[in-house]
Amino acid sequence: MNPTMICMMIRLSNTLLLFLLSTLSLQATHILIPMDENAQKDHLKAYGIAFWTLENDLSVDWLLNYRGGSFLIENDPQIEKECIVRGVTYEVITDAYKEELKTQLAHPESNTDVIKLEKAPKVAVYSPEGNLPWDDAVTLVLTYAEIPYDIIYDKEILSDMLPLYDWIHLHHEDFTGQYGKFYASFKNAPWYVEQKRNFESDAQNLGYTKVSNQKLDVALKIKEFLAGGGFLFAMCSATDSYDIALAAEGVDICGHMFDGDPINNSAQDLLNFDNSIAFKDFQIIKNPNIYEFSDIDVTRNRKVSKSEDFFTLFEFSAKWDPVPTMLCQNHTQIIKGFMGQTTAYQKRLIKSDVLIMGENTRAQEAKYIHGKLGKGMWTFYGGHDPEDYQHRVGDPPTELQLHPNSAGYRLILNNILFPAAKKKKQKT
Repeated sequence: MNPTMICMMIRLSNTLLLFLLSTLSLQATHILIPMDENAQKDHLKAYGIAFWTLENDLSVDWLLNYRGGSFLIENDPQIEKECIVRGVTYEVITDAYKEELKTQLAHPESNTDVIKLEKAPKVAVYSPEGNLPWDDAVTLVLTYAEIPYDIIYDKEILSDMLPLYDWIHLHHEDFTGQYGKFYASFKNAPWYVEQKRNFESDAQNLGYTKVSNQKLDVALKIKEFLAGGGFLFAMCSATDSYDIALAAEGVDICGHMFDGDPINNSAQDLLNFDNSIAFKDFQIIKNPNIYEFSDIDVTRNRKVSKSEDFFTLFEFSAKWDPVPTMLCQNHTQIIKGFMGQTTAYQKRLIKSDVLIMGENTRAQEAKYIHGKLGKGMWTFYGGHDPEDYQHRVGDPPTELQLHPNSAGYRLILNNILFPAAKKKKQKT
């Protein structure tokens, strides 16, 4: 074969190769962000990519029960760039593969489904001024995942600003007005004295004679927001103290060291469990020297060692129960436990219409629960920090860059994305 023919064949081969590569590139129309255990470098920042995509007016398909709850997004150079910058693993797939995948997920015998996320929810964190992000697992993980949020507090909520948001997280607040029941251990600590003074000053400025009355009105505003279609998420003591405050509406359950007058001797008998949203028949703990609000929490009588402290997520039907399925997406169903002022919930005190999504079966305690109120939905998650087993006052912050694949933190971020699928709840 002469040199001219060889050169022509080489040029033809190169042209054909370029054509094939171009064709494959045109077919690579979607980005798959895998969320299974070994494929994803940073599960937490992957949620940030999904949120960022929604903020840029692009939809996200959440592939329920497929590879740990993976995300499928229409191919865009900016999304690829964000994945690279944030260290998130992604795969570029063809349109044909996408269609095959969706057919597979829609198969009636497969416990999988596709939920379209359409609009980034506006997120608020209920937190007092001056609290640092590491004081709260939610603000910590939102910051790490680069998901924007606003901090609001009593003044904003009482001024009816809450309806401007889709989702609110309750920082580790004490809605009963007992200042977290830190009295026995910290009543002389400078931070406690200052916090109490600030709370009382804020209450007076807002027209209240007692902090407990102010907190009750805030709790009622949040309940109104929830009933109107809002989404509520809370962890640790913000969960049970919120429900206790609702049940104790109109009843003084605070000792004199908290509000200047004695507790109502008949407080327990006057509780109205019709007003609470999650718990029933609980006994409040009146002793101000006991670091506990009621018997809802299991912490005081718990006999679970750290090595045996795990909770299991339940599996729900992706096609018929998409809401709890979304909230439980993870790369593992068994998650290491963690403590808090409120660690987990006595199952016998949970209302019958509340869904238990995660529990420690051996200890018979619920860790992760969900319910509805009116047009809205709420989720309670026991414990303080999923990657700090027993976080104490003054402990250093958790460094989430050391825990980018935290299954416990993923549950928080499931709740962040969940409102984006609001229009897809007809099956529930």
